[in-house]
Amino acid sequence: MRSRVLCGLAAAVALLATGCGGGGSSDGPAADATGRATGSAGAAGATAGAYPVKVTDCGGAETTFTAPPKRIVTSNASSLEMLLRLGAGGQVIGTGFPPGKGAMPEDLAAQAAKVPVLGQMVIAKEKLLGSGADLYIDTFAAMNGMGGMGGAMGSAPTEQEFAAAGIKHVYLHSTACATMRQGPQQDLSEVEADIKRLGAVTGTAARAEELAAGMEQKTGAVQAAVKGIPTDQRPTYFFFDFDAGTKQPMAVCGKQVANAVITLAGARNVFADCDGDFKPVAWEDVVAKNPDWIQLGVRNRGSEAENTKAFDEAAQFLRDFPATKGLKAVKESHFVRIGSEVTTIAGVRNADTVQQIARTLHPDLVK
Repeated sequence: MRSRVLCGLAAAVALLATGCGGGGSSDGPAADATGRATGSAGAAGATAGAYPVKVTDCGGAETTFTAPPKRIVTSNASSLEMLLRLGAGGQVIGTGFPPGKGAMPEDLAAQAAKVPVLGQMVIAKEKLLGSGADLYIDTFAAMNGMGGMGGAMGSAPTEQEFAAAGIKHVYLHSTACATMRQGPQQDLSEVEADIKRLGAVTGTAARAEELAAGMEQKTGAVQAAVKGIPTDQRPTYFFFDFDAGTKQPMAVCGKQVANAVITLAGARNVFADCDGDFKPVAWEDVVAKNPDWIQLGVRNRGSEAENTKAFDEAAQFLRDFPATKGLKAVKESHFVRIGSEVTTIAGVRNADTVQQIARTLHPDLVK
């Protein structure tokens, strides 16, 4: 049996492991936290790359941009992929938690591989502050606040230290602010807002709108297909994070992005009611839920053959483990073979995952 990872570290790694905008007038209309311009120019102004742009952190404090950043550091592969999709990859000078082999889409992999790695996990504070960046995009809230993980994951600079180094600090709200939100994430609006926010900041708002619209089109089609299934009759679903350890399972809770993915796909996350984004639970809790479907959440191993092997290992564990071999999903081989990164990490591919899960659970409705 696999050894249990420290619960806080497992939760972070489960989310982390995959893990040139045009200029604008500095006296144009400001934009709000979603990247929409305020004032007389409205949304069209933001699409044109209007500045100043104002974004907020999880507590509502504002950061103002009067021009696109020129030297961006990303905390992990989530924000890096967003920037590459926006066409702002040329502004990225470094990243932490680099994408693992095979984790980045093929059309972005070569460009992602050229980004300097400043830290295999959290970037050391001194290296981040001395990187020469003018913007740091943070997938998470301050690491010091993550369950006492400062020693395990490294300490984060204070906002005063960021300011002294000339680095503006922007968060992905869908992940960094998730535990502070009221209620669960049940759609991808927060992810789409993050993409639009980064688009406004980097002067790529038009591309951001295209990406968000594409996500909405995909998820909207699934929602239309499954709308006739009453909520209480939708199949129950457990995301099994195989790589986080098997001695004690790590559940995705209602505030995690994966809950939105599962909900949009026409299923019910069996741990949607637990408070937070991730939470260690007991196998007895999983058995009590007796889910209809189980997603075999493994991280990309870099090749189709290795991924298949990892999925097989996860399924075999559930078939052999005394506590789970009698579960309905296990006996019926109701396994969903979709990787962790595209489910638990915020990004454009969350919408594709919604489609994939829905096709598996509702093949007669979602083509």
